[in-house]
Amino acid sequence: MYFIFSKILLFLLYPFLWVCALLLISFFAKDAKKKRRLMIAALVMLYLFSCPLLLKLFVNAWNVKNELPDNNKTYSCAIVLGGFTSIDAKGNGYFNEAASRFIEGIKLVSTGKASHIMITGGNGNLMPDLFSEGNWAKTRLKELKYPDSCMLIESNSRNTIENAVFSKPILEKSGLKPPYILITSDFHMRRAAMIFRHEGYDIIADPVSSGENDGFSFGDIIPDAETLSACTIYLKEGVGYVVNYYKTKP
Repeated sequence: MYFIFSKILLFLLYPFLWVCALLLISFFAKDAKKKRRLMIAALVMLYLFSCPLLLKLFVNAWNVKNELPDNNKTYSCAIVLGGFTSIDAKGNGYFNEAASRFIEGIKLVSTGKASHIMITGGNGNLMPDLFSEGNWAKTRLKELKYPDSCMLIESNSRNTIENAVFSKPILEKSGLKPPYILITSDFHMRRAAMIFRHEGYDIIADPVSSGENDGFSFGDIIPDAETLSACTIYLKEGVGYVVNYYKTKP
């Protein structure tokens, strides 16, 4: 039920949807003053959620800093959270804009920073098919000549909470000792780290950049569609963090 509710809530967290709702209400409003106020409110909201400067200020406060020490220590496992794969119309998987999660995991194993890589992710669609991100990623690792002995796959989870819950028995059975390196996108790390630590994990946060904080410039006061899209992601993470915080609070 929680999974279904989260999907419905996500649909309602689109600022552009709020803007359209205000414009629609203003269209049917009979009072001229009310109509004008609603239209102004819609335009102000549209600007606030599409202004790169405001997004970057929020990103600076929200994103978690990388906790991975710059040393020669080898950690037992790099846990890569799913979400780096999308599915095309034919049901085939492909790397999406979050592919840097997968790349970071491979880099840590290839450079000796981690001895094992764990992929955790199944199918997060509300109406799932047979596609499993974990199994798809396992095939990609095999193509890169990674042996079964250095990979762990969890292929049934649908969200971050299930990532943490379903991965735990696999790690315990493997005998790999913590701390583990947790890898996900920077916008997602604050919520993911909270959930994993609540489940008893000893983790080191290794967020990968989503490109939303590339420095400030004068052009950041000019609104754009990409910022509106990114704001939706951060809004989802913020609401998710609050919900998960109270859900995991004793």
